[in-house]
Amino acid sequence: MTLTVRYATDADRAAWDAYVAVHPQGLAYHRWAWGEAVAEAYGFRWVGLMAEEGGAVRGVLPLVEMRLPLLGRKWVSLPYCDAGGILADDDAAAVALRERVEELTRGHEVELRFSGPPPAGFPPVDASGKVRMVLDLPEGSEALMASFKSKLRSQVRKPGRDGLTARLGGGELVETFWAIYARNMRDLGSPPHPLGWFRAVVRAFDEDARVGVAYLPDGRPAAAGVVLRNGPTVSIPWASSVRELNRWNPNMLLYWTLLAHAAETGASRFDFGRSTPGEGTYRFKAQWGARQEPLTWLRRAGETWVSAFGGGAAGRLRGLAERVWQRLPVAVSSALGGALRKYVDL
Repeated sequence: MTLTVRYATDADRAAWDAYVAVHPQGLAYHRWAWGEAVAEAYGFRWVGLMAEEGGAVRGVLPLVEMRLPLLGRKWVSLPYCDAGGILADDDAAAVALRERVEELTRGHEVELRFSGPPPAGFPPVDASGKVRMVLDLPEGSEALMASFKSKLRSQVRKPGRDGLTARLGGGELVETFWAIYARNMRDLGSPPHPLGWFRAVVRAFDEDARVGVAYLPDGRPAAAGVVLRNGPTVSIPWASSVRELNRWNPNMLLYWTLLAHAAETGASRFDFGRSTPGEGTYRFKAQWGARQEPLTWLRRAGETWVSAFGGGAAGRLRGLAERVWQRLPVAVSSALGGALRKYVDL
């Protein structure tokens, strides 16, 4: 039997998602819904490359073609998330997909993002310095709570004792989440995704997308997050809180609610997302027992692949832009962010 690589069509959606759901490195971002949301919210074209042998799926590679003002085309697998890249059964399928993406993107910039080391056919490169934090879940929320150290259990229970409550839902909670998220992104000095992006994501993932909100005793939303499900793995790409309300510890209640939901619905892994070792978000995720997995982002440079991470002047310019952005009113930062964010692939 011959191994072939072709473009996936809408008729392949079920087979594509079934393959991603059982692949050990498969994440929600690899699913058909992610590319669908990108196309709906931002108008960028996405393509799925599928490796097959004897009618069976042997590997997949989702790609988004971003068209950037003044810079031309850039292909990314995948934008707006931590990881995408090739999923394959073996080296032969991985190499076939790599060769096809090199052919497809010749003459244009291309970036592939992997959780862990890249598959066969790529040169060894230094990891990004960023890691993905992953927690292995036991069966059920009671076992999960029992696995925590006593200090963490006390921190998890305190918001409930103080009268905070939490709610899980779908599209009806997206606007509540976005209001908290947009304000937090302004405080961080970064343009936010527009509300339409989150509506597109939650709509595309349907029941595999859940929105969580933690409320103060007076009913004010204090923290919110979005989780996406793929097979046994639940990922949280976005979570935010209202800074002046953090003394109530709404984030502890929010994350516990999302973790408990994942454990109760049969998930075996919770993906906390990207962090830099030693920083505050890393320590927050590590306290739950999450382990780190390196992220490797590669960029095609001429005839080889190199690390997609850099620094220097670009890093200094980014710092200046963040300080300016933090001074903007939330309404202004949200409006500008909606126009700019589609071109920022992180």
